Amino acid sequence: MTVLVGKPAPDFTLTAVYGDNEFKPLSLSSLRGRYVLLFFYPLDFTFVCPSELIALDHRLAEFEKRNTSVIGVSIDSEFTHLAWKTTPVNQGGIGQVGYPLLADIKHTLCQAYGVEDSDGTALRGSFLIDRAGVVQHQSVNNGSIGRNVDDLLRLIDALQFNEEFGDACPAGWQKGDPGIEQSTTGVADYLAKNSAAL
Repeated sequence: MTVLVGKPAPDFTLTAVYGDNEFKPLSLSSLRGRYVLLFFYPLDFTFVCPSELIALDHRLAEFEKRNTSVIGVSIDSEFTHLAWKTTPVNQGGIGQVGYPLLADIKHTLCQAYGVEDSDGTALRGSFLIDRAGVVQHQSVNNGSIGRNVDDLLRLIDALQFNEEFGDACPAGWQKGDPGIEQSTTGVADYLAKNSAAL
C-alpha cells in the first residue's frame, strides 16, 4: 500500500454525479481551503457498500459542520452511479445521497491512492485531506469489512483540535477531551491524570 500521510494528496479531475443527479467534473484542487474525506469502495450494487454510503449521507450535516467535503469513488461509470442513486433503498439502491460520487472508470485514482485490489476494484480506502491538500489520515479495509463513519468524524475532530491547540490526541480521544502537550512533562502530566481510564 502506498503511504500518503504527510504528502500532498494526488489531484484529480473526474466526472462526478452530484446530489442533484447532475454530471459535472470535480477536481480535488477546487476544494482547497476545506477538509476532504475521500473514500473508495469496490462497486455499486454490491453488499457492504450501500450501508456505508447511506451511513455517510445520514451524517452529512456533521461533516459540513466540520467544513468537510465528502467524496465517494469507485470504478463504476457516472451512469451506473446514477442508476444506483435512483434505485430505491429497499431494492439495494442508495437513494439520493447528498455528496458527489466520482467515476474512476480508468482506475487512475484508485491506483494513485494505492487502493486498487487484485481484481481491479478499489479496496475500502479512506483519506482525510486537510485544507492545504495534505493527507493527514489513511486507512484501508478489505471489501467485506465496513468502515465506522462516527470514527471518521472523530478523526476530523482530532485533526482540527491539533491544528487549533497544538496538543496531540491520545488513545480513544473524543471531542471535548484534553489533549497531550507534546513534551516530556506534558505526557507525564496527562498520564498521571488519565492513565487509569485508558
